[in-house]
Amino acid sequence: MTARLADIAAQAGVSEATVSRVLNGKPGVAAATRQSVLAALDVLGYERPVRLRQRSAGLVGLITPELDNPIFPALAQVIGQALTRQGYTPVLATQTPGGSTEDELTEMLVERGVSGVIFVSGLHADTTADTRRYDRLRGKGVPFVLINGFSPHIRAPFVSPDDRAAMRLAVTHLVSLGHTRIGLAVGPKRFVPVLRKIEGFRAVMRQRLGLSWEETGELVQHSLYTLEGGQAAAGTLIERGCSAVVCASDMMALGAVRAARQRGLRVPGDVSVVGFDDSPLIAFTDPPLTTIRQPVQAMGQASVRALLEEIGGTPAPHGEFVFMPELVVRGSTASGPRGHRPPEPRTGGDDNPIEG
Repeated sequence: MTARLADIAAQAGVSEATVSRVLNGKPGVAAATRQSVLAALDVLGYERPVRLRQRSAGLVGLITPELDNPIFPALAQVIGQALTRQGYTPVLATQTPGGSTEDELTEMLVERGVSGVIFVSGLHADTTADTRRYDRLRGKGVPFVLINGFSPHIRAPFVSPDDRAAMRLAVTHLVSLGHTRIGLAVGPKRFVPVLRKIEGFRAVMRQRLGLSWEETGELVQHSLYTLEGGQAAAGTLIERGCSAVVCASDMMALGAVRAARQRGLRVPGDVSVVGFDDSPLIAFTDPPLTTIRQPVQAMGQASVRALLEEIGGTPAPHGEFVFMPELVVRGSTASGPRGHRPPEPRTGGDDNPIEG
């Protein structure tokens, strides 16, 4: 017991006497200090005493499209921790090809009496999907929040990264390195984040490189959000003469690296690659990946706050909370062919709507 107290005290940065008071449920300990001791227990793998276990305020469902892409487990962890701190029990439900659909998972969670649901990259992001499913869910009195993919037809809080700003960051970085032939590898066009990325990409390519709307359209390649999808899309773009490829996910970016190497090209010596997400461990790939970091922590916490406000009867604004991404420069980008100097930025309005 003494050894355990010492370990917990060291981890929490408090005295053993303070740890003892917390474990025995005695008063006189600040709330923040008590939370630090409980966190230390969890980190060290010790079971909390029964008297310290928080009574659940209810279940909250979290529906994700998959867990193969590391960004989804990262979001789930942030959301789960935030819910637990507020006394709720998170229930993770994941779609799988040929398995349960979003509607089936939602029905299962509603049948179990969840207090609310958080949807990550769900059907709300698909411009071809029927949004009335969310009206029916609201009609059942179940609050929900939607992450990634805004729809003006759904009355709910939305949380998204700024996809247009992400493309401005990526392309501006590559242009500053001298790249003038830059491609974009994205997922299927029916998804809102894809449309926004395309819009941001084409606008900044026109602004920074003076390309026409038609010319930028030739530099966009659709595929799947997988390593293989990125490999196929990037391969096409490289064949079209692109010396740099911006990808809509880190998984696609790893596929882009593979596509370049299959053609005997070096990354970043011959082809520069930029990802999107800054997934866990992506800094340790070969080469370490330059990417656009999604503000996962801020987005996850905002989604929980919005949901708890809905549950508490003081609804958050039924609109979109947009979070600014961040460029993280690592080893997969370098100077463009023959060290070309980037052209001067153009001025004036140049935003065009997405075609089709």
